Amino acid sequence: MDIGVCVASHVGDINYVVRAEELGYSHAWLADSQMIWSDCYVALALAADRTSTINIGTGVSVSGTRPAPVTASSIATINALAPGRTFLGIGTGNTAMRIMGHKPQRIAEFDQYLDALRPLLRGEEAQHHFEGQVSPIRHIMPDKGFVNFDDPIPLYVSGFGPKSLALAGKHGDGAVMSIPPDAQIMDRMWEMIERGASDSGREFDRDDYLTCSLTTIVVLDEGETIESPRVKAEAGAMAMASIHYSYDQYRQYGRPPGSRLTEIWDEYTSMLSDYDPERIHQRIHAGHNCWVIPEEERFVTPQLIDATCIVGTADEVIERLQQLEERGLDQLMILPNFDPRYQVLERIGKDIIPHV
Repeated sequence: MDIGVCVASHVGDINYVVRAEELGYSHAWLADSQMIWSDCYVALALAADRTSTINIGTGVSVSGTRPAPVTASSIATINALAPGRTFLGIGTGNTAMRIMGHKPQRIAEFDQYLDALRPLLRGEEAQHHFEGQVSPIRHIMPDKGFVNFDDPIPLYVSGFGPKSLALAGKHGDGAVMSIPPDAQIMDRMWEMIERGASDSGREFDRDDYLTCSLTTIVVLDEGETIESPRVKAEAGAMAMASIHYSYDQYRQYGRPPGSRLTEIWDEYTSMLSDYDPERIHQRIHAGHNCWVIPEEERFVTPQLIDATCIVGTADEVIERLQQLEERGLDQLMILPNFDPRYQVLERIGKDIIPHV
């Protein structure tokens, strides 16, 4: 199994990607959330200039904030800087859209977007829908090094549920997920992906298709347990992001939280009930996948961390990764808390990557 790193895009911290390459991480997925981090394409350009082997791309770019031709041109520009190792992860904007007070792009619109994006990534003509008009478009000056379409740009589609994963099967060279680190769940993910491929008439081969899931890993010291303060310090933000996601689902669609949140749900929703309704979208994702704000620390329980992250001794972590790989997961990308990210990078690079 490959281990990649998901990066909270930061133009002042390209050393993080450089070090990931040195340690043997296969991919650096730079996140695209315009109201919390640096612009991912700017950070990718800097990373391309300072690395030579690690695969670099978006983790993931957002369809709702960037029209398809903008996305295609942006990633093709990165491909000119890092030929043969550039990829595009694309999703509807779980955080990027919601942090502006909007819902992610609708599935039908995302399907249309991907239908245009795929040929554009090859430098071919596509039908572009914009403001009620449909126009044939292509990059008309791809020569002279402005962009690079000669080296393929793999398209990895992000999906959380049956409809979006079906689109990953229909359009993608791979699927990007954020699932509980449970090997049995991979069977259901594959079913959704392959159904989308089949329904669209696409010939599908698992061996030519990348599956990647977002989580983080904490390698325990001898005698250390999941109750250790270090575990929360390294993985708490990932666990807390699952509560943020569930609250958005509850607030926007009326969907109840999963059973793992039952004990804390009333207290959490009560905490937010008096917040300014015009600005609640700013509050929900505070610290998103970087740190846990003080008033939310009490919700990050060992049980929640265990349900959303991989925590164990080196041998236990390796065994879980092997189980996931056996069920068809090709890559795990880690996103640890921001402050200890280098320590986590080093620990996994030393204790896990050489053995998987």
